This record gives sequence, C-alpha cells and structure tokens, in this order.
Amino acid sequence: MATHPSPRSARHHIVAGDGTRIAWHAHGQPGVAAPRPGSPSIILTNGLGSTPNFWNPLATRLSRDYPVVDWDYRGHADSEVARSGDYAIATHADDLSRVTLAVRAAAPEAFRDPPVHIGFSMGVTVVLELYRRHPELVRAMVLVAGGPDHPYAASPLFKIPGFRSAVRAGLGAAAPIMPRLTPITRRLSHSKLLYWMGRAAGALSADAPREDLEQFFRQVGAMDMRAYWSALRALLEAHASDVLPTVRVPVLIIAAGSDILAPASDMDRLRRWIPGASWTRIAGTGHAVLLEAGRTVAERVGAFLEQLPDPRVS
Repeated sequence: MATHPSPRSARHHIVAGDGTRIAWHAHGQPGVAAPRPGSPSIILTNGLGSTPNFWNPLATRLSRDYPVVDWDYRGHADSEVARSGDYAIATHADDLSRVTLAVRAAAPEAFRDPPVHIGFSMGVTVVLELYRRHPELVRAMVLVAGGPDHPYAASPLFKIPGFRSAVRAGLGAAAPIMPRLTPITRRLSHSKLLYWMGRAAGALSADAPREDLEQFFRQVGAMDMRAYWSALRALLEAHASDVLPTVRVPVLIIAAGSDILAPASDMDRLRRWIPGASWTRIAGTGHAVLLEAGRTVAERVGAFLEQLPDPRVS
C-alpha cells in the first residue's frame, strides 16, 4: 500500500547560476506554516533519482509541527535539465544554497533562523558540501542512508590502483548512448519485475512498499537519461569527508540496517568523524528506509528536533 501523501504546495522556482530553473515546494497547507518561536524549520534534499513520494512518511509527520520544504535537483521532477550540462555535487550545493535563501525570503517568519537540512542518499554529500560553503545556512543536519563521499568509498575495491579511474572511464564511454536507450528504460521502468529484482538483489527489504517503489521506477524511467547519467558520474566524484571534522552543528545519522547501496563502512565514517553526532541504525531496512520504516524515521527525527537548542538563546 502506498504511503499517505504529504500535500505539496504549488511549485516555486529559483534561478541557478547557469540559468536553470530549480523547483521547491512547501508541505502541508499552501504556503509555509508559522512555527513556534525558536522551533526548527526543515529543508529536505533527495537522493539521485529519488522521487517526492520518498519523503511522504517523514514530511507528513513533521509538517504538523514544523515548516517543511523539499526541492528537486536539476533534471529531476519539476526542475529543468541543466542548461549548462553541469551536475556536479558542488553545483547541487549551490542550488541548495539559493533554494535556502529563497525560502527564507518567501517565508521570513517560518524560516527566520537557518533551517535543519535533512539529506537522503546522495543528498548527504550535497548537504555536507552546503555546510562547507555556507555553514551559516545550516542549523543542524540529519544524514540518512548516505556516506560523505561517492558510494562504496570505504570499499577495498576503490583502493585498488586504477579501479576508480576505470569506473569513471566506463561511465564516460556509456554517456553518449544513454539518450538512445531512453525508450528502453521507459518501457523497463513500467515492468512489474523491477520490484522483485530489487528484493532479490537485497536492495529492498520485505517491508518495502511496492506501490511507492513502482512509482519511483516509473518516474526515473521518465527522466532525461543524459541528466541522470551526468548526475551519476558527478556522484562518483563526490568527496566531503574532509568536512566531517569541521562540523559544529547538531547532527543525527540514520543508517539502514541492511543497506547495500550505502554500506555500513560508508555510514561508519560519518559516525566516527563528526564530533558529537547522534547515531541510529534501523534494523531490517534497505536503502529505501524512508519508505520501509517511515514511522520509525519520523520518530527518531522528531526526537532529535525537539532536543535542538534555541538559536536565540545564547
């Protein structure tokens, strides 16, 4: 059964440095809810290819008490394909900084203080890159099912000389043919087999909601494949582990217990290197932990938000 949807307002846009229109949405009632003085506001940052329904369980719960906004990467959902062809992690972080400033300008009471940034999967390294460049825009961070660097950065395979270069070269060689594969990927994305293949490979747990995941597959299949492939190649260049020792805001790390896409070695790097970070692992969940254990994730995040110090009290 699909999760109950979190209402999104009519989309708003910012214009990125290269002219690309980037979309953001408020959750709950139209506009952004007025918070209690000193209570946190929240901006959600997706994973690569993630669709808005991934946030539904968390956003539905949090938007009862806090202003909540999510946004779409360039080439995803309601945002334009990058006009410059730039999908670098640093560029996504710059887009996020512009979204943050635009949201605060549009709702100055709700977002009077810097927001809490919640990143999922690739969104973890994007949020960390934002913190590197603009720590003043970050009140706290929640990092879910994603490491600070490219996937499997702590894997022994990536320590083999030339392995990473070979992967990069393979992705680059495949890039020109991706647009031609679009009709195939769109047909494949509607296949009922994808869900069961994900279960068989261990990427999805038994609790993964089939309807939500099939919606995700269809929307990824509808994406511009050049944009998706370019973003994937940029993710392989991700490196934000050097930011971790510099973090001076509260951080909650949420790891999925059986995640083969964000393995324990990558998540442990966050836990060991961020001073004073809170840590939780949700057993029996795969990479789609936001859908598989949405209620549990919402409870852990809610408890973390309630403990945040009031930024207006020195």
